[in-house]
Amino acid sequence: MTIRLYGICPAWGLPDVSTFVTKVDCYLRMTKLPYTLVSLLGENFARTLGGWSSGDLPMRPKGKFPYIEDGGTVVADSSFIIDYVKATYGDNLGEATLKPEAHGIALSLRRMVEEHLYWVIVYSCWMEVAVWEDYGRLSFGPLASAEFAAIREGVRGDLHAQGLGRHTRSEVYELGNADLSALSVYLGDKPYALGERPTELDATVYAFLARVLWCPYESPLKTCARLLPNIEMYCQRMHTRYYSGSN
Repeated sequence: MTIRLYGICPAWGLPDVSTFVTKVDCYLRMTKLPYTLVSLLGENFARTLGGWSSGDLPMRPKGKFPYIEDGGTVVADSSFIIDYVKATYGDNLGEATLKPEAHGIALSLRRMVEEHLYWVIVYSCWMEVAVWEDYGRLSFGPLASAEFAAIREGVRGDLHAQGLGRHTRSEVYELGNADLSALSVYLGDKPYALGERPTELDATVYAFLARVLWCPYESPLKTCARLLPNIEMYCQRMHTRYYSGSN
């Protein structure tokens, strides 16, 4: 049985425009489990002429991506997907041998990346005047400008509710740059996030750092990442190991 992973569309040499879809895609490659990535805006996804609208999203499990189908089982949310894969197919990365403090560090870093740095990335895509409509077309397909504007206002509300959107632009990037600097210091000269061998944490860290570095949009966040050479080296190392050849 082949797992079907559903995402939005590939972009910038990454499996998907969504960092969370890329995270799961990378994890499945790391585990060497058979899977198929199905892109909503790609050629392999049956869709009506003219694309789709934001109203389609609530039809997806939990109204977001990624989600997987594995036989008759549907699982949504990247973390729950990985938990399901581990429970169903085993601990293919040998993480059970990690010390308890390593698990604690991994959880803390994932929370920083997924619950904080993520929102700075969202800000850099949707709140930057020169970026948001182009990014919206990549993520949502051929919608009208008014629809993109409505989506943007919804994202602005999400950012405000989360808290990051209450800050000035310079403050937002100051907070995001601190995340990148902390990750750079923690990575040091280690080949992978927790040391000599890759773990689940690397799927998350790679997905988000590569997203910052390799998307074509400029921002103070991307400028900061470029000034941290080990971040680029880490992303290239992960990409070479898991994406240079066949799945």
